[in-house]
Amino acid sequence: MGNRGSRWAEFVQRHPFPVRLAAVAGLVVLAIPALSLQLGMPGAEAKPTSTTERRAYDDLAQGFGPGFNGPLTIVVDAQGAANPQAAVRTIEQRIKATPGVVSVSAPRFNGAGDTAVFSAVSANAPTSEKTEDLVHTIRDERPETEAGTGAIFMVTGTTALNIDVAEKVSGALIPYLVVVVGLAILLLLVVFRSVVIPLKAAFGFLLSVLAALGCIVAVFQWGWGASLLGVETTGPIMSLTPIFLVGIVFGLAMDYEVFLVSRIREAYVQGQAPGPAITTGFRYSARIVVAAALIMIAVFAGFITADESMVKMIGFGLAVAVLFDAFVVRLAFVPAVLALLGDKVSWLPRWLDRILPHIDVEGEALSRLHTAGPPPHDEKTDTRTHAST
Repeated sequence: MGNRGSRWAEFVQRHPFPVRLAAVAGLVVLAIPALSLQLGMPGAEAKPTSTTERRAYDDLAQGFGPGFNGPLTIVVDAQGAANPQAAVRTIEQRIKATPGVVSVSAPRFNGAGDTAVFSAVSANAPTSEKTEDLVHTIRDERPETEAGTGAIFMVTGTTALNIDVAEKVSGALIPYLVVVVGLAILLLLVVFRSVVIPLKAAFGFLLSVLAALGCIVAVFQWGWGASLLGVETTGPIMSLTPIFLVGIVFGLAMDYEVFLVSRIREAYVQGQAPGPAITTGFRYSARIVVAAALIMIAVFAGFITADESMVKMIGFGLAVAVLFDAFVVRLAFVPAVLALLGDKVSWLPRWLDRILPHIDVEGEALSRLHTAGPPPHDEKTDTRTHAST
């Protein structure tokens, strides 16, 4: 007797191409804002206006300029200069003349007088892209700034540190995805002994994660519908958000994939045609995926009620990622692809089949043994057994 899961599977099998096209096109459109992803570390400007930190931030920005809340710290090492104080003054004046710098503080020297620290205030907010460009400009022009002084300098401070962390995370995101998705493909390749299933699972996971990132950018960076979530100020996305999103959603996505596909494959191995096997798998596993996804969505959505913008961001991103992966990818995209490919889903090159280890995850060997019945009667063994008794 069918249930909603099997009826949905039958519907998808009747319209596999439109369902697959709608799922992919919808997720791609939602992922477009992710192209404008700006990573950073939101500060007091992201707090609600009811907090004292936010009010102090706004007052300082209004009284002294937006960059006053996150000045750049310049450390000058003048040990190699003939005249350390003159070298520091020269670097100070050259940095002050850099476009985008509105003011610099007086240098403070150490006891030996050969090392100094001063601050440079940007004309823009600490999380602004223009401030990030200013930091890169000062660093890129370091040779010209140091020329003829005999001193060297470094740009540091909270603002520069946040910019550096965001760039490190951005640079590590692609290798991180390659490692995580690559290991998943290898594992699913061994378990399901198919090339198509792992690639399909990885592609669907990437679609759901990118669509979730796009939604995060649209809401928390662009401000689309931000007021509905209680977000008062938009800005850069917290640097570690993509790492959290990929790590947590990947584990859930692979769980949903295994729940569905393992039951479909079990029915297919037992002799059902691809279409009925998909229906059987959804009859027994779709409800598990739906229930598990709804629970996780409810848990993550609870974080949206928090006051902290960063907590809201993580909760919102995880909730929509699970929503996309469970209901769009696993329950729509997956059966549509399986229905379109049919028997080709189980394709595995012979050379790869010889290399891969045989892991009987689903107990197929036991099923075959049970079907074959007990081993044939051995009269010699039976005679020896009675004799020994």
